[in-house]
Amino acid sequence: MATSASGTRTAAPRAQRADARRSVQAILDAAVTCLARDPEASVVDIAAAAGVGRVTLYGHFKTRAELVDAALVRTIERADQVLAATDTAGDPVEALTRLVASSWQIVDQFRNVLLAAQRELPADRIRSVHDRVLRRVRALVERGQRTGAFRTDLPKRWLITTVFSLMHAAAEEAAAGRVKVDQVPGLISATLIAAFTPPGENARTPLG
Repeated sequence: MATSASGTRTAAPRAQRADARRSVQAILDAAVTCLARDPEASVVDIAAAAGVGRVTLYGHFKTRAELVDAALVRTIERADQVLAATDTAGDPVEALTRLVASSWQIVDQFRNVLLAAQRELPADRIRSVHDRVLRRVRALVERGQRTGAFRTDLPKRWLITTVFSLMHAAAEEAAAGRVKVDQVPGLISATLIAAFTPPGENARTPLG
């Protein structure tokens, strides 16, 4: 708390911090919304949508890349919440199909945020931001390998990378109109199940 000339203690610094937090939240909400609609959305567009000036926005995010990074983190946080509610217990192949379906809901909704990130951020940064959701894939792959449902002749990390890369490639294909959006979950599941099936065994048909 600050002290006035009369010696009275005030709550000005705390109020300022609260105002700053509200501004940051408003800017991030606006950034996700604007970038989801248009990956080329400008700082001016985002500031206007947040109801703040450019000076205020730049006071929190020094560059557009920094803002895009924060918007991507916010999107991944939302994705993690959705995936937390997805049932990944039971048969690993069926669990993989459910996880793909839930993941695609987020990717489809926010693929333009990812596109903006790919234009602004290094690939290793984008991958590291996804670590919190990829841990669910990692756990499922490990369980599938232990039970014999998934192949063990390829490294676990390679299988996880396959999921990550295929999901993002599917987003690009859907954005370009080369594949129908409602077909994507089934295509991803079929491709992953075929890739993960142990050599010599017949790949199962995805659920749904």
